[in-house]
Amino acid sequence: MANERVTWVGLGNIGRAMSRNIVNKGPQTNPITLYNRTASKTEAFASTLPPNKASVSTSLTEAVAASSIVFICVGDDPALDAIITSILTIPDLTSKIIVDCSTVHPDTSRKTHSILAERGASFIACPVFGAPAAADAGQLIVVPAGPSAAIDRISPFLDGVVSKATIPMPDEDVGRATTLKILGNTFILNTVETVAEGLVTAEKSGLGVEVYRQWVHTFFPGPFAAYADRMITGDYHKREEPLFAVDLARKDLRHAASVAGEVGVRLRSVEVTQEYLKRVKEERGEKGDVAAVYGAIRKESGLEFEN
Repeated sequence: MANERVTWVGLGNIGRAMSRNIVNKGPQTNPITLYNRTASKTEAFASTLPPNKASVSTSLTEAVAASSIVFICVGDDPALDAIITSILTIPDLTSKIIVDCSTVHPDTSRKTHSILAERGASFIACPVFGAPAAADAGQLIVVPAGPSAAIDRISPFLDGVVSKATIPMPDEDVGRATTLKILGNTFILNTVETVAEGLVTAEKSGLGVEVYRQWVHTFFPGPFAAYADRMITGDYHKREEPLFAVDLARKDLRHAASVAGEVGVRLRSVEVTQEYLKRVKEERGEKGDVAAVYGAIRKESGLEFEN
């Protein structure tokens, strides 16, 4: 594990946090290579890391060709497809492990596994659960699915480095991991919508948001309490970079509806949340954060979008 050569692809909120933790706590002795489509973003991030622990590559194929393990964390299926298409131009992929931490449709994971296996590479779908703060703290939950030998090789980079717990699926269909991720995200997003509805009702009924926040903190300490705080403090409309971008959330819910629809299930709660996220997009554009469903519900209820 110490002599693994690691490349990290994708430097969004989660990608920056995970790669930083690998730099600081991972078992590798070689500097990790960082690649992001926007080179200036990569340089800026690398400058915040300890000296001689990471290098920046402006060529995805050169970085992957020189690596034994490649972690990918990008926003959607087309972004992953584009990266894999580039990787497939590398003449020799034998024995490389490609680990995808993105949230994509299960069929995208399955397709990626198949085409990489044909080239002698191992693919692991390894979606992660946790907000950026959890990622910063190395407290994610990771769900690796794929060849057991490959999972064994990447395990030293998971618990104690980027994650607090693993739900492993060795030698199982890689699509199972992304199915769990998508369904888990529906739970998170629907609960955020429920918290927002409660806060608006508490305000308008005279109960007050503070006592409702106390209840959420007592009954649901952790991420949902944090969402309540972000709503009440106005963080949902003040920040420039969303913690969970509305476009990504809407994509996740579309995938969930697709997976459920294929087996004859209608996710009605997803439809409600999706409608509010649509309104967030209309109000805030690309800066929209999922916590802004609070603003959408406020506006629907006769209040201002911004509190």
